[in-house]
Amino acid sequence: MENNTAPAAQEKVPVSGKFWLSFADCLCGTLNSLLTGGGMTYFFTKFMGMDEGLASIVWILFGIWNAFNDPLFGYISDRTKSKLGRRIPYIRYGSLFYSVIFIITWFKWPFGGSQAALFVQMLVTLFLFDTLYTAIATSLYVMPYTMAVTNKARSGIFIWKIGFSLITLAVPLVVFPMIKPEVGSDPTRFQIIMAAIGAAAFIVIFVSTFFYKEKVQDESETQMGIFRSIAECFKNRAFVMFEILSFTVIFIQTILMQGVIYYFDEFSTPMPLAYGALGLGAVGGIILWIKMLRPWGVRKCVTIMCIAFAAAAAAMCVLGGFTPVALVVFLFTGVGFAGGMYLVPIMNGDVIDYDELRTGARREGIYAGVNSLITKPAISLANAAFLMIAKWFGYDTALAAGLQSPMAKQGVLVAWMAIPALLLILSAVGMKFYPLFGAKWDAQKAELAARHTEEADG
Repeated sequence: MENNTAPAAQEKVPVSGKFWLSFADCLCGTLNSLLTGGGMTYFFTKFMGMDEGLASIVWILFGIWNAFNDPLFGYISDRTKSKLGRRIPYIRYGSLFYSVIFIITWFKWPFGGSQAALFVQMLVTLFLFDTLYTAIATSLYVMPYTMAVTNKARSGIFIWKIGFSLITLAVPLVVFPMIKPEVGSDPTRFQIIMAAIGAAAFIVIFVSTFFYKEKVQDESETQMGIFRSIAECFKNRAFVMFEILSFTVIFIQTILMQGVIYYFDEFSTPMPLAYGALGLGAVGGIILWIKMLRPWGVRKCVTIMCIAFAAAAAAMCVLGGFTPVALVVFLFTGVGFAGGMYLVPIMNGDVIDYDELRTGARREGIYAGVNSLITKPAISLANAAFLMIAKWFGYDTALAAGLQSPMAKQGVLVAWMAIPALLLILSAVGMKFYPLFGAKWDAQKAELAARHTEEADG
């Protein structure tokens, strides 16, 4: 039996800290999901009439920018010194600008609506938004690894985050299709709702920073130079295997949230039933993975999740027009999302802990940055790939909902689910080479947890 959870010292994180961190992470992710998870692409191409090819170029340029943006911020945050800690200043003081950029995304800028103007607006907005998202989301992402030193305490934080992340999932999947402006309609109602969401996110993210603090830190003098720091990440074999899964999860989250908008436009599967199945799968998946993490271990849980999710994606790709098949796929998608929300952070914590054993330095920031370096292109590729594949099948963005040809409708299914199925199979194979499991890793985790507990108490 595989078991990679180490015996944990008694450690508690206050409920208020769990609540506010999870709430802030939820709304930060909600803004990002609404904008990068298909909403921005839909708004610019379908509503404002931007050429799909130009939109694809924006996403590709955005992916190149992330090659510099994310690792650099992770490196800087690891070396940040302040009375608030290494992460909280970025969360607290970046929240206002993050929300403002989100809000102005949904308004046509005053220099016109030409293709060139739309290209500039989308590019500039996306670059500014993502830079602020990197500063805030990366800091929120690594906070559980600095608030707690044991997997048991971290797991409690992740359970709270999973509950709130259902909002992050539901808003782009449920709310956006309901409020999105149709071609030729008045977007005022849509813009007001998006502005309200942005304002709420600022308030929650800002207030949250008064309810949690960092426990595990590392003095900047122990940190490496940026190039060596990045290189050491890739010398960590566990990290390389983790990145295959992480890239897959981000790609799937993005393309599923984008594709669902187009799916309900063209197919008759009842949205309430579909989302009911999705929610049931998510709740059942959370219970399943929490219960089976200890007896199965992360590696086995992730492998099973990937295989089941891949089979469901392949079925949707071929038979998604049939409501019974679609409902089963939505159910398994919920189980897969739950696994991504719970298992991936646990796995990431192990990777960071193993790095500390290897290098002697605590480097959550650079790992988050390099992870973003690899996974942010998944967002760009997912948006670009969906548009290109759908276009190959004859999808016409100028047509109203429900008027696409049978071939174009099939193209929506293929664009939506084919690549996720392939990536999930690759992830399942990659887990065979993941080294952090078994009795040896249990002992190493226990040793590291004891060391950090002594440092925190001393």
